[in-house]
Amino acid sequence: MKQTLLVKLLPSSEQSKALFETMKTFNNACNEIVDIAFEQRTANKVKLQKLVYYNIRRKFGLSAQLTIRAISKVAEAYKRNKKTKPSFRRDGAIIYDQRILSWKGVDRVSITTLKGRAIIPVKYGVYQAERFDRIRGQSDLIIRDKTFYLAVIVDIPEAPTYNAKEWLGIDLGVKNIATDSDGQIWSGNRVNGMRKRHAKLRAKLQSKGTNSAKRLLKKRSRKESRFAKDVNHCISKRLVAKAKDTERGIALEDLTGIRSRITVRKPQRRTQHSWSFYQLRMFIEYKAKLNGVPVRLVDPRNTSRMCPNCGAIDKRNRSGEKFQCISCGFVGFADQIAAVNIGRVAVNQPDVLRHSFQPQDKPSNFIQG
Repeated sequence: MKQTLLVKLLPSSEQSKALFETMKTFNNACNEIVDIAFEQRTANKVKLQKLVYYNIRRKFGLSAQLTIRAISKVAEAYKRNKKTKPSFRRDGAIIYDQRILSWKGVDRVSITTLKGRAIIPVKYGVYQAERFDRIRGQSDLIIRDKTFYLAVIVDIPEAPTYNAKEWLGIDLGVKNIATDSDGQIWSGNRVNGMRKRHAKLRAKLQSKGTNSAKRLLKKRSRKESRFAKDVNHCISKRLVAKAKDTERGIALEDLTGIRSRITVRKPQRRTQHSWSFYQLRMFIEYKAKLNGVPVRLVDPRNTSRMCPNCGAIDKRNRSGEKFQCISCGFVGFADQIAAVNIGRVAVNQPDVLRHSFQPQDKPSNFIQG
C-alpha cells in the first residue's frame, strides 16, 4: 500500500529563493506545455515530448529530467478532462523522481534546482522516521505558508484481511460525527462549535479590511480544516482498533453524492458543506487496510427508518434523535439503531437494503417500549 508522508525542509534563505524560483519556472513551463497539448488535443507523453522538449529546455532553462517531469504533469492533468484546458499556479507542486532527488542519510536531501543541486536539511517526526526505510518512487515538492515540504511516497506492507463474521456498523452524521452499533458516540459539538467561531471571526475580520485583519486571516487559514482532520484521524483510529480487537468488519454508509441529493435551509448550508464524512471514510478505509480489517459500503436508504426489532420501515419511526417504531413500539437512540441496521445490512445485503430484510435479535442495550 502506498502512503504519503510530509517531510519539512529547512533550507537557507538562498536555498529557499532557488526552490521557489525553480517551482515558479517549472509551473510556467507547464502552462506553456498545456497550451500545445490543448491545441494538438493530445495527452500522450511521448508525443508531447517530441513537440515541446527542446523548446521548453531552451526557453525556461530546466534540466532534462525536470522538463520530462513537467511534460508528465501536464499529460496527467489534461488526461483527466480533455474538454477544458488546465492551468497551473506558480506555486504548484514539482514532481521529483530518483534522478533529481536523492537522500543523504536520514537528515538531508539533495534536490535539483535551476542553480544546480542543493543539499537541504529535513525535519520529521517519529511517525515518519519509522517508515523512512520504505521510501519508493517519487516525491512532490510543495509549499505551504512559505514553508517547503516533501510529500514522500512510501510502501507500507498490508496485513492479511481476515474473514469477519460480524460487522461493526457506523452511522455518520453532522451533530454526531460517528455512532457505532455498540452505542459509542463521537459528538460533533467541538468541531461544529469551532466552525461557528471561525465563521464569525472571518466575517468580522473581512468586514474590517485592515492590513492587520488580513494578516490575522492569513495566519488562521486552514486552522479549521486541520482541527477537523485531526478529529477524523482520532475517530478512525479508534474505530479500526475496536473492529480489529473483536475480529469484526466495518460497515459504512455509502454517502456518495449526498450533498446533491438533500436540501437544507440557508443557515444550515455552511455546516452541511463543511461535513467531512468522505475524509473520515477514507481514513477508516486506509487504516483498516493496514490492519487487515475488512470494510464494506452499504446503501444508506432506510437504515434510520427500519426497526431492528420487527423490520418495519416508516419515516415516522424516527423523530430527531429518538426512534420509536409505530408498529411494535420499540424505542432507542436513532443513530445507534441506524448503525445496527448498517452492520446487519453488511452481512445480509452488502450492496443494497431491501424491504424483505429480516433483522436479527435486538441488542441487549436497547430499550423496549
